[in-house]
Amino acid sequence: MAMGRRKQERQEVLFVTADALPQAPRHIFYERLNRILAEHDFDTFVEDSCRPFYAEVTGRPGLVPGVYFRTLFVGDFEGIDSERGMAWRIEDSLSLRAFLGFTLADSPPDHSTLSRTRRLIDVETHEGVFQWMLKVLSEAGLIDGRTVGVDGTFLEANAALRSIVRKDSGESYTEFLTELAKSSGIETPTRADLAKIDKNRPKKGSNDDWEHPNDPTAKIMKMKDGSTHLAHKAEHVVDLGEEGHGAILAVVRHDANRGDTNTILESVNEATRHLHEVRNDGEASTGSPLKIEEVVTDKGYHSNDVLKDFEELNLRTYVSEPDRGRRDWSGETGAESQAAVYANRRRIRGDRGKRLLARRGEFLERTFAHCYETGGMRRLHVRGDDNIKKRLLLQAAAFNFSLMMRKLFGAGTPRGFADLVAALCLAILGSWKAIQTNPTCFRDRSRRIGCIQPIALPT
Repeated sequence: MAMGRRKQERQEVLFVTADALPQAPRHIFYERLNRILAEHDFDTFVEDSCRPFYAEVTGRPGLVPGVYFRTLFVGDFEGIDSERGMAWRIEDSLSLRAFLGFTLADSPPDHSTLSRTRRLIDVETHEGVFQWMLKVLSEAGLIDGRTVGVDGTFLEANAALRSIVRKDSGESYTEFLTELAKSSGIETPTRADLAKIDKNRPKKGSNDDWEHPNDPTAKIMKMKDGSTHLAHKAEHVVDLGEEGHGAILAVVRHDANRGDTNTILESVNEATRHLHEVRNDGEASTGSPLKIEEVVTDKGYHSNDVLKDFEELNLRTYVSEPDRGRRDWSGETGAESQAAVYANRRRIRGDRGKRLLARRGEFLERTFAHCYETGGMRRLHVRGDDNIKKRLLLQAAAFNFSLMMRKLFGAGTPRGFADLVAALCLAILGSWKAIQTNPTCFRDRSRRIGCIQPIALPT
């Protein structure tokens, strides 16, 4: 055999046929996700819902609704926070191209197309997609609906504190400090002078006086890590029923400076409305009443008014009670408040109350970790009440998708599926090594374990 020589210069071909290109294996997670969406006619549903936002005859073809919603689902599954990052990730991945239905000759949508499509499609359509996902979960028997848990968290807004302005005059923070310095006798204040004046000034970050010009709904709040940012409040209502799997029944955006006791009723009413839509849908009927009967939450929501309101709505509460010492029940509504507080106290001290509070810590907190930590949306990249609601609804819908994928295939995210396959391979390798050591049986240090059984691989 003669030895060849490596060419230093090569003339590249001008055209390559598609069948001659290398084919990378597709991600089995996205293939199965597309299969579930096709079984429930997802594309037909979103195209009918989004038809009013597209021109009938004139205009260039816009982004397909199914592609738009799938792209935002990718952001949750891959942990990408911004639409620009989603577009870059899809551009580089053959598996995600196949998931969205693009070939190598097609151009995936860029971030400007995604943001324009999001602005054109209204909040009600995004909410319809979220409710459609709840109906799919109900058909699969993954929603109980009788017991719900409520909790909230802060999301960092897409707005900087240095850009806030006065509500009354519109002047910036630096201009306001400069005027204070001049009124105190400093004609030409330096940055150090402004910092010294600002340090000793009380109530310098009041939401009553300051706002961001491009995102007025963002409020100045102290985050859980101790830092101060402009933030929004996202409140989840999660299914905690013993026959449920922790699905998000409603996600509501509130102003961050609103207390928990002032927002819980709005969130529970939103979840009730979603369950009412699912219950009235004939195709999603599963025999479950899908009616909220119990509310579970932490001590931040405990107040006399909240407990009395839920008593009037015939909802049992399991609210952790803070240590307030000896209570004074005098007053016009003291007897009603005392009855509601004592009834809640008896429930949380019972066996069922302890189980539900344990499920709250297991399932309710998990939704925030998956949506905002691993899901990559702790910091928002959109502004405006409507845009934030749209992102929150689709992020919650993607989380509910992961519940169904976890039930069917044992993993709810692409990374979880890869870990599942790796664990299965390690189990097979360990069994093979044990067989090589002792072909018939094997023992541990103290007792006989048994013969190796054949391993059933997932389909």
